[in-house]
Amino acid sequence: MIYASDFRKGVTFEIDGEPYVVVDFQHVKPGKGAAFVRTKYKNIITGATREEAFNPSDKFNRARIETKQMQYLYNDGELYYFMDTQSYEQTPLNEEQVAEAMKYLRENDEATIKFFNGVPFLVEAPNFVNLKVIETEPGVKGDTATNVTKAATVETGAVIQVPIFIEAGEVIQIDTRSDEYLGRGK
Repeated sequence: MIYASDFRKGVTFEIDGEPYVVVDFQHVKPGKGAAFVRTKYKNIITGATREEAFNPSDKFNRARIETKQMQYLYNDGELYYFMDTQSYEQTPLNEEQVAEAMKYLRENDEATIKFFNGVPFLVEAPNFVNLKVIETEPGVKGDTATNVTKAATVETGAVIQVPIFIEAGEVIQIDTRSDEYLGRGK
């Protein structure tokens, strides 16, 4: 159990069986009346945010979020299969659950999967990935204005803005959180 007076950013709790994370909080002690905790919180599964004031003595169950490193195996056309590298147990996930992460995952790549009560709800690609450029327009010689970029398609199908000197066949490093080109990869 957790009290509303213990709320801090990042604390997870449950309301009516739904998991939430505290985004912002403020302990308020008005001159008149009882103290309260003004809280902004987000539903972990749906992403919906709410603001609400709680009595500091309000009790909530802690939401237990489990995080596992899993290996992406394959896609059978409608489901994506991930394997727990410890137990070798496979978890099938649908397109909606993996859409963002699949822009940067190849077969056999590691991903972070978050579970609430044993049910997966979020798949995250590694923060930084090295991927091969499959297709891009050739750079124009003499076009040397600063920060000139062009679109490049990488091997997973994601389209990234890269500097004009990047050619097809090169490996580039990408920040998956911001979809930004970081440099040439290894």
